Amino acid sequence: MQLELAQIPIVDGATDINVQRVLEVIGKRAAGTDLIVFPETTLSGFPTRDTVADVAQPLDGAALTRVRNAAREAGVAVAVGLAERDGNRFYNTTVLIDEQGELALRYRKTHLWASDVGVFEAGDRYEVCSFKGMIVGLLICYDIEFPETARAVASLGADLLIVTNGNMDPFGPVHRRAIVARAMENQMFAALVNRTGTGDDNLTFPGESALIDPFGEVVCEAGTGETVLQATLDAARLEGAREHYRYLHDARIALDLKTLDDENGQRARLIR
Repeated sequence: MQLELAQIPIVDGATDINVQRVLEVIGKRAAGTDLIVFPETTLSGFPTRDTVADVAQPLDGAALTRVRNAAREAGVAVAVGLAERDGNRFYNTTVLIDEQGELALRYRKTHLWASDVGVFEAGDRYEVCSFKGMIVGLLICYDIEFPETARAVASLGADLLIVTNGNMDPFGPVHRRAIVARAMENQMFAALVNRTGTGDDNLTFPGESALIDPFGEVVCEAGTGETVLQATLDAARLEGAREHYRYLHDARIALDLKTLDDENGQRARLIR
């Protein structure tokens, strides 16, 4: 599978500008690209409690419809984030649009960062879909700091984890380190795509997008500036990483979670 990781700046609250930037990246895709991945809330930027009702759009809204049409015309899949409106509820959402412009997967951020709280509601499930012979799952930004999230996606059979990111300084290195661990400990590819540039409240986004293989090796990585990385996912790396052992198979989950009464009758959690 051929990927492009679109590390681009985003203007918070400026949907038309952001959509146009996404369309430009789609229009310039390299020959053979199967999937372009964009950052967290690409289309909307980060709304606030005061602006989310004006910025958020439903999945059949104008912004995502334009991206779906562009994906279909270009014959390329797109993973892109937005502030989603669902009735009177709002979610930090990433969708995977296939090359026919259809919604193949929707994921609502399950772990809300401090600035998400009071703006978005948390999602309540993990899901995967089949794409180009691989099982693909989605996470968003802060999710990646919790090993259980990637393990949940891996337990659904994921070969590729896509993380749309909006991580700002001084926390950039946290996700860059976490994505390596999540790929290696789940023996799957993991693509992290962060925004770059500046945002509201004087936030600076350091980029550092990367694709990591199932051994935890870096396939490609970006610095701090705007760029579109091109990378190839070699399915043989998946087979190689899983040939001799499978963490998902060998993990003793029941034992890890088991609670025992100690000699004083107190509850103690057994940690392996």
